[in-house]
Amino acid sequence: MSLPDLNLLVALDVLLEEGSVVGAARRMKLSAPAMSRTLGRIREAVGDPIFVQTGRRLVPTPRALAMRDQVRGTVAQALHLLAPGSEVDLKTLDRQFSVRADDIFIGIHGGQLLEAMARDMPRAMLRFTPEQDDADHEALRNGRIDLLISTSRQPGPEICVQSLFTATFAGLAREGHPIFEDEITPERFARWGHIGISRRGKSSGPIDAALAVLGLARHVALLAPTPYAAMFALLESDLLLPLPQHLAEGAVRAGLRIRRFDLPITLETVLITQAWHLRFQGDTAHQWLRRTIHRLCQEAPSMQ
Repeated sequence: MSLPDLNLLVALDVLLEEGSVVGAARRMKLSAPAMSRTLGRIREAVGDPIFVQTGRRLVPTPRALAMRDQVRGTVAQALHLLAPGSEVDLKTLDRQFSVRADDIFIGIHGGQLLEAMARDMPRAMLRFTPEQDDADHEALRNGRIDLLISTSRQPGPEICVQSLFTATFAGLAREGHPIFEDEITPERFARWGHIGISRRGKSSGPIDAALAVLGLARHVALLAPTPYAAMFALLESDLLLPLPQHLAEGAVRAGLRIRRFDLPITLETVLITQAWHLRFQGDTAHQWLRRTIHRLCQEAPSMQ
């Protein structure tokens, strides 16, 4: 019985990630015909078409989708096993980190993290990636992101999680807003229009649930993709903007013509965590990134 060609496993991993023969050929520095022949060998070895033509696109088969995570994990483990055992020199390491990060972390610690990288890993690049339609933990598994910094959620298999800090919420309004003329009650808070923040277009959340308990509802008049876009929209309107307290305080310190106020409703404290796939557990550069992020969060007293 002949042994299988393990190079086919690497090629299959790239094909599944790229979703096209041309893209995979470019990644593997092969010609498109050579990549097509490799796909043929994979089909013969697996006993499955792997990809089928749908219009102008190649679509993975159910068998290919079922194999994807296992293939990715196997290739990553093999590369780690075959990597030189010598100590990694972070000063000369060319590395790009793709991080899907919570806006609270970016706003407060993004600059500090870049300073630490410039000192300890000067040739590395940090790439903050926005939320997309793919599930966060799926993005970790398939390698589209290296680290996820977000609100705590149920981790999937092979996902490691570490707590970073907790966050509470406050409100913002422009200077001179009528809401400051009297006590800010839940009724007055709900009476004014609000700005919501969501990259995925969600207009309701914990605030709406807390108001509903009191028999109240708010009107989200504007939905912004980021806190920073929302802050500038706030300046020339009578809308209210609920924000994580750390971002609200940062906006006031930045000198924007806005005022902070305590929310007149009770919201649960939000736990922010960092999560990564198990294949990065022993990676020296990734360990540095996680350790530095955790240290930055622990060194900020207001983040505890």
